Amino acid sequence: MKPVKVITFGEILLRLSPELSQNTAAIYVGGAEANVAAALANWGTEVAYISKVPENGLSRDVLQQLSNRGIHTDRMLWGGERIGIYYLAQGSDLKHAEVVYDRAWSSFSRIVPGTVDWDALLGDAEWFHWSAITPALNPDAVEICKEILQAATRKGMTISTDLNYRSKLWQYGKKPVDIMPELVQYCDVIMGNIWAANNMLDTTLDVAGLEANTKAVYVQQAELVAAEITKRFTRCTRVAFTFRFSDATTHNRYYAFYYNAGQVSISREYDTHDVVDRVGSGDCFMAGLIHAQLQGLDDQQIISYAAAAAYSKFFVKGDFNTTSAEDIIKLI
Repeated sequence: MKPVKVITFGEILLRLSPELSQNTAAIYVGGAEANVAAALANWGTEVAYISKVPENGLSRDVLQQLSNRGIHTDRMLWGGERIGIYYLAQGSDLKHAEVVYDRAWSSFSRIVPGTVDWDALLGDAEWFHWSAITPALNPDAVEICKEILQAATRKGMTISTDLNYRSKLWQYGKKPVDIMPELVQYCDVIMGNIWAANNMLDTTLDVAGLEANTKAVYVQQAELVAAEITKRFTRCTRVAFTFRFSDATTHNRYYAFYYNAGQVSISREYDTHDVVDRVGSGDCFMAGLIHAQLQGLDDQQIISYAAAAAYSKFFVKGDFNTTSAEDIIKLI
């Protein structure tokens, strides 16, 4: 295995963006944690991606696409029947109703607990990233998360998670709040938004207060929630929240919040009416946090880089961001 700084872990997916009236469909390789890896590799951070794919030509083509972007795939698991698919019209928002999943019985979702030597696969990497999408799949996936998080902890790795919520995935009788707190206790860095934290970790949310719909109120709430998270999950010292508001199909207003051991930093605010593709912006934000922290930047530089990286993804088609680090710094 080639040595890397970062390992991301999650389900590889194919995205189809159909235009049935034209009898066409754009196809992209994606998946939240693959998106993080693609951004990191693009900026020169050595990264490996662990998922599971069936033994066939399509899988080899998919992994070649990852390799072409600089992602190391030599830790990939092989076996099972299929790569999961999701359908999403170009420019639509993954968080809302437009997404249709076709990922039942995928190779990744059938990984059996107790069958993988995670310590060996993690090697000497410094950072491990996972997301809340994996434990949403089924009870076995929850056990797999525990196994790999415990292995990463044994190795002294920095562990980050994204509290991304996919309501259509939590279908096995458990709510996120039943599962996520036990897994989040292993994390040093937690990313998401104040609503996801409430949904997954049962943190406090002043719903009435938020009706004011002002930046000051949102930032104040973010600080309270971040303090609550770091108090409850004592390993976690860094919390990042994004704020994304859309008034129209191609509109986005965006800013981000960062909390490190009680200190707050806030990015500049971005606004555009020219959104091309919303998918993967949160993943690019997470990649920005990881990349900037590994570069040894200060808190303000970290949140500024992560927010600009996320914003830059709005203008790139597909799941992966191809914006260079130089262009992200220009945005800041």
